[in-house]
Amino acid sequence: MLTLLFDGVAYGMLLFVLAVGLAVTLGLMNFINLAHGAFAMAGGYITVLLMNRAGVPFLACLPIAFVGAALLGALLERTLYRPMYAHSHLDQVLFSIGLVFMAVTAVDYFVGSMQQNITLPAWLQGRLPIEAVGIGKYRLFIIVLCALLTIALQWVLSRTRFGSRLRASVDDPRVAGGLGLDVNRIFLVTFAVGSGLAGLGGALGAEVLGLDPSFPLKFMIYFLIVVSVGGTTTITGPLLAALLLGIADVAGKYYVPKLGAFIVYSLMIAILTVRPQGLFARAGGR
Repeated sequence: MLTLLFDGVAYGMLLFVLAVGLAVTLGLMNFINLAHGAFAMAGGYITVLLMNRAGVPFLACLPIAFVGAALLGALLERTLYRPMYAHSHLDQVLFSIGLVFMAVTAVDYFVGSMQQNITLPAWLQGRLPIEAVGIGKYRLFIIVLCALLTIALQWVLSRTRFGSRLRASVDDPRVAGGLGLDVNRIFLVTFAVGSGLAGLGGALGAEVLGLDPSFPLKFMIYFLIVVSVGGTTTITGPLLAALLLGIADVAGKYYVPKLGAFIVYSLMIAILTVRPQGLFARAGGR
């Protein structure tokens, strides 16, 4: 039981890092980016290709995956996403879904449709037997790293000047611009960091979740569940929603494998029935 709980927490923390960029762009920038999983896939493939074809160590691949996905996000934000900010949410959904299918097709053409695998360093393989509980070394690594990222992200958004400028830019871009803030640059940095976190999550999840060209489509619903259940007005909400989703998914697949994801969807419906704005949405939050 404790082993399942630990694995569920690790899975939830990984889902949070994968989905937090979507929570930021949707909650703070008010932009629906369903192509968020494509940036996670980009980070995963960067890691796989660097490790398997160039022999780059796993730890060195993680910051490269973050930077690579962030640069890709910055490029697309400047060229494709920025003109869509003023469009309706329906236009944003259709636009980003189109990007997902383009990304899936491109990866399938250039890399192939086979499942990609990586070999973790020896020190991340196996389990640590702690009081009869088998704790996976890699899952422990994921929990620690993702917890540090969560603390850093919360600090940046709530305690730094950039976080206050981002909130001001979202609340009223015209007034923020009149006060001297470069709103376009703030949105660019925010989108790039969110994309980079997705890429880092994809790099970390390549061994746990598996990686193939359909990755953005398979996990799109999980990202949306994390954001919708947790709400988009805080970082705490998506974090706890991801943990709840991870534990429920792991426990459900272990105890009642025939039901598959039914338990997760049932839990989501039950929570949204009681809290339509999410678990931690503030009054009046979007």
